[in-house]
Amino acid sequence: MSCYPAAQAQTASTPLTIGQTFTLPSEALHETRRINVYVPPGYTDSAAIRLPVLYMPDGGQQEDFLHVAGLVQVLTGNGTMRPFILVGIENTQRRRDLTGPTNSEEDRKIAPQVGGSAAFRLFIRTELMPLIRERYHTAAETAIMGESLAGLFVLETLFLEPELFDTYIAFDPSLWWNKGQLVDQAKAMLQGYSGPAKTVYVASSSDDAQIPESRRLPSALKAAKRTIRWYYEPMPEETHATIYHPAALKALRTVFKPTTNTAGK
Repeated sequence: MSCYPAAQAQTASTPLTIGQTFTLPSEALHETRRINVYVPPGYTDSAAIRLPVLYMPDGGQQEDFLHVAGLVQVLTGNGTMRPFILVGIENTQRRRDLTGPTNSEEDRKIAPQVGGSAAFRLFIRTELMPLIRERYHTAAETAIMGESLAGLFVLETLFLEPELFDTYIAFDPSLWWNKGQLVDQAKAMLQGYSGPAKTVYVASSSDDAQIPESRRLPSALKAAKRTIRWYYEPMPEETHATIYHPAALKALRTVFKPTTNTAGK
C-alpha cells in the first residue's frame, strides 16, 4: 500500500488541446469572428503534405466543432476517410448569417436580423478561405457541411455559387425558408450547371420528412446533370435533434472514402 495520500500523488492538470483557434476581423461582416481548426495526425510531418479543407458553420467549441473533429480523427485514423483539415466558424448571429432573403413574415420573426447569407458567403470566399490557404498546407479541394439552417446555407451556396466548393453536405436543411423558394428553383439551377464536377450529400430525419419542401428535394436532385454526383439518405430512425452525428459519420465515409481502403492495417 502506498504511503502517499491520494492528494499528494496527483499531478498538476494541463490543457487538453485538440486543435487551434484564432480570430479574424471581417470587413464583410463588420465584426470579428472566431475560427477553430483541426489538423489530422501526420499533417506536421512534412511541409509537402497538402490536405483538402472541410468548412463548417456552427463550428464553435460549444456548437458542432468538437464532435465533428472527433469523427474526422477517428475516420482518418481507421482509414475510412481521407485526411482533411477541419475549419469551424463560430457563430455570432446564426440566424442572420445562415438565411437568405425572405418574403415570409413568419420567417422574419425568428431573429432581429435575417437574410445575411450573401455577406456570410462573401466572408468565407474573400476573407476566410484565403487566410486558411495562407496559414495551412492546403490542397485545392474544398467542402462544406451543415445541419438545419446551416444545411440551408450549404444548399443555397450550391445553387447560387456552385464554384465555391467541390462537395456540399447538408443534414435536415431548413428548406421551408421563404416558403420553399430554394427548392422550387433547385431543378432549374442544377440542370443549368455545366461547370466542374460537384458532389452533393443530403440526409433527412423523420422530422424533416414531414416538411413538404424537403420531400420535393429528391426529385430536384434527380434532375441534375452528370456533372453533379448526389446522394440522398433518408434516416427515419433519427430526429432533427439527433441526426447530425450519425449522418456526418455516413456522409464522411461515403463522399471522402479513400481510393484505397486501409482500414484495419
